[in-house]
Amino acid sequence: MSCKYIIVTGGVTSSLGKGIICASLGKLLAARGLRVTIQKLDPYINVDPGTMNPYEHGEVYVTNDGAETDLDLGHYERFLNVTTSQKNNVTTGRIYYDVITKERKGAYLGKTVQVVPHITDEIKSRVRAIGDTGEYDVVIVEVGGTVGDIEGLPYIEAMRQLRYDVGRKNTLSIHLTLIPYLKAAGELKTKPTQHSVKTILEIGLQPDILVCRAEVPIDTSIRRKIALFCNVDDEDVIASMDAESIYEVPHLMLEEGLDRRVIERLQLDAADEPDLTNWNRFLQAVKHPSKRIKIALVGKYVEHKDAYLSIAESFIHAGAMNDCRVDLVWIQSDDLTARNVAPKLKNVSGILVAPGFGGRGIEGKLHAVRYARTKNIPFFGICLGMQCAVIEFARNVCGMTDANSTEFLPSTPMPLVDLMMEQKQIDDMGGTMRLGQYECKLSENSTAHRAYGNEVIYERHRHRYELNNHYLEQLKSCGLKITGINPSTGLVEIIEIEEHPWFVGVQFHPELKSSVKEPHPLFVNFVAASIAYAEDHELIKKLPTGEVEQQV
Repeated sequence: MSCKYIIVTGGVTSSLGKGIICASLGKLLAARGLRVTIQKLDPYINVDPGTMNPYEHGEVYVTNDGAETDLDLGHYERFLNVTTSQKNNVTTGRIYYDVITKERKGAYLGKTVQVVPHITDEIKSRVRAIGDTGEYDVVIVEVGGTVGDIEGLPYIEAMRQLRYDVGRKNTLSIHLTLIPYLKAAGELKTKPTQHSVKTILEIGLQPDILVCRAEVPIDTSIRRKIALFCNVDDEDVIASMDAESIYEVPHLMLEEGLDRRVIERLQLDAADEPDLTNWNRFLQAVKHPSKRIKIALVGKYVEHKDAYLSIAESFIHAGAMNDCRVDLVWIQSDDLTARNVAPKLKNVSGILVAPGFGGRGIEGKLHAVRYARTKNIPFFGICLGMQCAVIEFARNVCGMTDANSTEFLPSTPMPLVDLMMEQKQIDDMGGTMRLGQYECKLSENSTAHRAYGNEVIYERHRHRYELNNHYLEQLKSCGLKITGINPSTGLVEIIEIEEHPWFVGVQFHPELKSSVKEPHPLFVNFVAASIAYAEDHELIKKLPTGEVEQQV
């Protein structure tokens, strides 16, 4: 069976959830025995989102091979339990960069380089690079942005050409659109969808299936009207209602028959029904926990929760494993002071200090670390959160009052956290980053070793600054445990504190490897420790069997 391509575009407005629809469809097809991967085409001119502000773009998702990518790749991996790579995310910046590089090297033999065919050919080559490997039966290609955007035109044209190149029988076009409900009129309006489809038709791409987001049910008459004016069959108008959880969307799409229509149209050799046994078990655990606790997430971008999307999802996975709903209490680190840290954190059963860059909000994070350390509250520090934990420990336990990071204070006389020597001569902002998967060796009888159950682990990184090994002996003499080391470089990966119920800081990003099928062991262990703390301090809320509560 030749590889099939499913092209997913969006219209009317942004933020309709193309990534979730792609991940849900991919999940259903994989559950029918098909080999599926998903690729995101991003129209922005940045080479990648690595230097973009979290308020602008949300979190940067990092793959094993070190690609800084769109957060939708996180949805793909969490739903499908697959590993993505640099090939799964394409940006306009990368396309133009590579085309211009080829032109400078004479690859085009002196021809005039144009959007068509050179840019579109480069886009198609990135899509075919995945499909031609023979590893997949289906490649779902999500085109970012909204149809009609100027920057998205080359991608739509490339997808039109792709249908010609590989044959229409091997491609399917799905258009995600919005059917707004006018409360005053009491009716759904189809005109925005009609205009969106007209726009994409003018570019030359005919949608085969319409997935329509709506706040209220779409009745048969509305579906027929949409089908008539948008040139699709009635049964190819799929309703996508709002869901309480993104993990319910695969079931909504299954009920609407989206996967069935895709299989019929592409003539895929797939199982009659998807096997969602494990998925359903997870979903029931999420919807019907027996208890709930509060865990504080202390960060500097909490106003934009997509900046910590993978962390939030990891708590859902870990909570399900522990039969517990984790309610995150979002704490802006800028606002934490020595005076208010206790009232702001008094009712939480665990504290996570989140990653980030720059010096803003650092004092608040240090206050949160100290509160967790001195009150014996389970603590989890990720990346910058780990570095803050070490600095706080050095200052308040070891008496190293000048301990700091050169990221916050370049002239600090005690650079507890610093750039590695080989990084200091690099000027490009992205060039100093340690990106992708690295090996870590764990110490026996450590919290980390008990959580993983392995001596050697592999985790993903995204950071510039490292714990300075020059100060390790002084820190260890005061009770800081170094329980994870990169065996090749000797760099510290994990720290713990003796005489504390659960205090772990990691230099890597464990949230990037948590999925529905395989929740991350550190998150699972941290939630378990937080549950134990909640029970001891009467902070846990028991839920009646079968009760479904709205997440706070």
